[in-house]
Amino acid sequence: MPRSKPSLLIVDDDDEIRTQMRWALAADYEVVSAGDRAGAIESFRRARPAVVLLDLGLPPHPGTPDEGLAALSELLAIDGLAKVVIISGQGEKAVALQAIAAGAYDFLGKPLDPGELKPLLKRCFHVAGLEREFREMQERMREPAFEGLLGASDPMQSVFSAIRKVAATEAPVLILGESGTGKEMTARALHHRSDRQAGPFVAINCSAIPETLMESELFGHEKGSFTGAHAQRKGRIEGAGGGTLFLDEIGEIPPPLQVKLLRFLQERCIERVGGRQEIPVDTRVIAATNADLRKKMAGGAFREDLYYRLAVVQMVLPPLRERGSDVDLLANAFLQRLGSEHGKPGISFAPDAVRALRLHGWPGNVRELQNRVNRAVIMSGGKRVTAADLDLEQAGSSVPLREAREALEQGMVREALRRHSGKITAAAADLGISRPTFYELMEKFGIQKTEGLERLNPQPSYSHSPS
Repeated sequence: MPRSKPSLLIVDDDDEIRTQMRWALAADYEVVSAGDRAGAIESFRRARPAVVLLDLGLPPHPGTPDEGLAALSELLAIDGLAKVVIISGQGEKAVALQAIAAGAYDFLGKPLDPGELKPLLKRCFHVAGLEREFREMQERMREPAFEGLLGASDPMQSVFSAIRKVAATEAPVLILGESGTGKEMTARALHHRSDRQAGPFVAINCSAIPETLMESELFGHEKGSFTGAHAQRKGRIEGAGGGTLFLDEIGEIPPPLQVKLLRFLQERCIERVGGRQEIPVDTRVIAATNADLRKKMAGGAFREDLYYRLAVVQMVLPPLRERGSDVDLLANAFLQRLGSEHGKPGISFAPDAVRALRLHGWPGNVRELQNRVNRAVIMSGGKRVTAADLDLEQAGSSVPLREAREALEQGMVREALRRHSGKITAAAADLGISRPTFYELMEKFGIQKTEGLERLNPQPSYSHSPS
């Protein structure tokens, strides 16, 4: 059976123009058309096209853009993923840019040039298809892509690969990464993928517990062992028996307790505070830190023998600024979930918000991104989140603008090569640039053609330390 053609809606009050465009595009698309706002909305609801060509001058006031802008707003309210391309006359560029700010995807000037129109439509349908595939994947799975973690970039694919390999072992794991990169989520993924998944996952933030309470919290205590110990109490290590103990901010454990923790890792037995009995405990330990433990070891604040016991396998989580297009992926995932939670389903990012997201340095990583999107959903007044809603216009970038732009260009070139398996022509067309320009960017950033094939054989992002 022949594959059905995608639907395209053309909205123009000139019947002759609609007829000409229908003939020009009928070979590639199932063309539906309308001559006014009401007809456009009716046709859009019926055909559900992914792309719309919209003339702003519509009756009853074809001399002003009011009806066209109103139609744009209604169309996007029905389907925020639709790509609306504005058709503008010679003197209407300012209005077309206004429409872009309101959520339109792009604009073309009259008279329409088929050589310009057809590649643009192809790109629109391609982008719309990717966005819908992602939305459908989220709907099907009803949970994030990999044990709560999302990431299509090579660094995150390497992390996923490492989790699959390490989870099945009993080796202690040390997770390194900046604040907000997802260390606890990675620890939970290791637990859920292990043979201990039916057991408890017990997490403790070592920096959040006063030093005087830390020993009792970890190892438990016997009745009467200190003032206020009115009953026997098991500690977190015992509570994780048969499962996994996650020690976040492990670098904050005081030196006296480091000795006791090391003994547990060596002998798999503990003694409660005030107790004399050795208690065997079957617990896997996963630790995490954003601190430089080697510096702490050099300064005597962290034991070297404990470090090597904890870091039998070491995993390094990449910061968000090194994850390329994952910023878009994560931002859209957060937007859809938070939009539903706040009673704003179908909300989407305006173009200026997308640019702001890509240019920001994200010093707070994924946690900062989630907080920004949450704020934006709350502050937005309609179906479009703007850069102002994200509060990124005022937020200082951690890198100069020129460097941020170059980093964005480099990431887009690498991602295009990956998507098209190193095929230059296809990658250049995807980005809407010529082959010579694409080659210039590859040379500028020192990118090899074979980098498009790297993801087919990702390297694990973990290292083995001596035990």
